Amino acid sequence: MTKQTLTITDNRTGQTYEIPVQHDTIRAMDLRQIKVKEDDFGLMTYDPGYKNTASTTSTITYISGSKGILEYRGYPIEQVAGSASFLEVAYLILFGELPTREQLAEWENSIRFHTLIHENMKELFEAFRYDAHPMGMLISSVAALSTYYPEAKDVLDAENRLLQIKRLIAKMPTLAAFAYRFSMGFPVNYPDNELSYAGNFLNMMFKMVEPKYRPDPALERALDILFILHADHEQNAGTTAMRVIGSTLADPYSAVAGAAAALYGPRHGGANEAVLEMLAEIGDVKNVPSYIERVKKGEFRLMGFGHRVYKNYDPRARIIKQAADDVFAVTGANPLLDIALELERIALEDDYFVSRKLYPNVDFYSGIIYQAMGLPSSMFPVMFAIPRTVGWLAQWQELLLDPEQAIARPRQVYLGECKRQYVPIDERG
Repeated sequence: MTKQTLTITDNRTGQTYEIPVQHDTIRAMDLRQIKVKEDDFGLMTYDPGYKNTASTTSTITYISGSKGILEYRGYPIEQVAGSASFLEVAYLILFGELPTREQLAEWENSIRFHTLIHENMKELFEAFRYDAHPMGMLISSVAALSTYYPEAKDVLDAENRLLQIKRLIAKMPTLAAFAYRFSMGFPVNYPDNELSYAGNFLNMMFKMVEPKYRPDPALERALDILFILHADHEQNAGTTAMRVIGSTLADPYSAVAGAAAALYGPRHGGANEAVLEMLAEIGDVKNVPSYIERVKKGEFRLMGFGHRVYKNYDPRARIIKQAADDVFAVTGANPLLDIALELERIALEDDYFVSRKLYPNVDFYSGIIYQAMGLPSSMFPVMFAIPRTVGWLAQWQELLLDPEQAIARPRQVYLGECKRQYVPIDERG
C-alpha cells in the first residue's frame, strides 16, 4: 500500500524528513522540525492571499472550481436553488440537514419573531449624513446591535448562540432596508411578518403609501434565489474575516460587522457594481467587439469574468441568467442585458478568454437583476451581505465547535532592519 507521506530533503543540511499527508494536505506545524540549527524557529510557508493554504476543515460548502460544482452540505446548488426557499437553505447550511415540514415552520416562525429592531436604532441611522453609503450604515448598525444584546458575548453557550443566530438572520433585512430608506430620504417601513423572508424585505424597501404591500411573486422568487446563491461560498475574504474575528471569541454582531466590512471592498461584494459600470461604458451591442479587443490588449479587465476558485462556468451565474428572464418579464427589458449576452457570447468563443478559463461569475448577471428591481448600485453589497450572514454564522459556529481551532495569528517573514542604535534627534542626518 502506498504510504500517505511526503519525503522532504533539506539540501542545506542533507537531513530528510517524512511528513504525513492527509486529505491532500500537510500540516504547516510539521514543517517546524526542519531547521539548520537547533535554535532556529523552523521552516514556514509563505502564501500571500492564502492562495494555497487551508486554515480549517469544514462540512458546510464544497466547491470544485475545475468542474464548476457548488454544493451546500452535499446538495447541488442547482437543486436547492430550484426547489427550496431561502430559509429552508439557511436551516440546511446551519444545521446540516434539510428540515422537515414541522421543523421548517418552527424555524420560519422563530425568524419572524426577531425581525424588529430597537426604536433607538432609528436615531443611529438619523445621525448619518444624508448621502451616507448604505453599506457603511449596515456595518455600523450591525456592530451597534452588540450593545443591545450584551449576553451575546457568551459565545460558548449553545442556547445563547442559537438565539443570536436567529436574531442576526431576522434583523439583517430590517437594517438593510432602513439603510436604504434613510439614504433615499424615505420614512422607514416596519416588518410585515405575514410575508415571506424575501417578500418582507421587498415590503420594507419599496412600500410607499399603499395600506398593504403585496410583492410580485416573480420578483419575490427571484430575490429568494439570489439569496440562496449568495448564502455561503466557502473560505472567501468575508468568511475568513468572520472566522478570524470569531477566533478571539468576540460576539457574533461584531464578527458579522467585520465580515461585512470585508465584503464592502470592490474586489469582493462590490464586483457586480463594476460590471454595471462596464456595461454602461460599452453602451451598445455594436461596441462589444472593439471593447473585447481593448481588454485583450491589456487596457483593462473584463469585469464579471474569472474567479479565484472557478476555472469553469460559475454554476451560480447559470442559475441567475435563467432567473433574469422572469424578472425582466415583470420589470421590462434592460438594454444592458443585451450587451451582457453579446459580451458573454463573444468571450466564450474567443480563445483568449477560454484558454485563460475566464468564464462569467455570479457578479456578471446579479447587478443587472438588482438594477431591474429598482435598486441603486450602492445597495448591491448590502444585498450580498443579507444572505451571506447565514454562511458567516454557520462558519463561525463551526469554528467555535472545532477543537483544533485557535486564535488566528499568522506568521510573517521579517525583512526589515535589525538591532539599530537609537540616535538623538539633534544628531541625525
